[in-house]
Amino acid sequence: MTERKVYADEIVVAAKEIRAGERVLFSGTVYTSRDAAHKRINTLLDEGKELPYDLQNATIYYAGPTPAPAGMPIGSCGPTTSGRMDTYTPRFLDLGLKCMIGKGKRSAEVIEAMVRNQALYLCAIGGAGALAAKCIIQADVIAFEDLGCESVKRLVLKDFPLIAAIDCMGTSVVK
Repeated sequence: MTERKVYADEIVVAAKEIRAGERVLFSGTVYTSRDAAHKRINTLLDEGKELPYDLQNATIYYAGPTPAPAGMPIGSCGPTTSGRMDTYTPRFLDLGLKCMIGKGKRSAEVIEAMVRNQALYLCAIGGAGALAAKCIIQADVIAFEDLGCESVKRLVLKDFPLIAAIDCMGTSVVK
């Protein structure tokens, strides 16, 4: 099976074309966000305050990277279980989120919101965070620095290997 190259700035089109089960090499800007950051972003939305990044056409990587060793932009950066963010995800999708990267299955509510918003869910290989870090060429903390590894980071990826787990039609390969 061939791998499809996908670029973050083309995710709106790619999300409509990619089908569950396809292999993807993802490049471009993504934002890390996990439980604590999602909760804070949700609070900012409730309060009508500015978000640390624009959700419109964004890609979120559910990860909490470890500190960078000398000479590298980031430490181990494997996916966390995506279902832990499912409480917040439909709202984020309705506000323009187009792609999520993580591991594990998603709730029916998230899948419905993905179909409604023509979004895509990609899975990274769990337990391979050190290998994933080799595909990250830049990492910058942009919000919630007090959360440590769970702070929001802007990452630039190059050919990050992923599997399309749930496509914009709701088809899933995650059981």
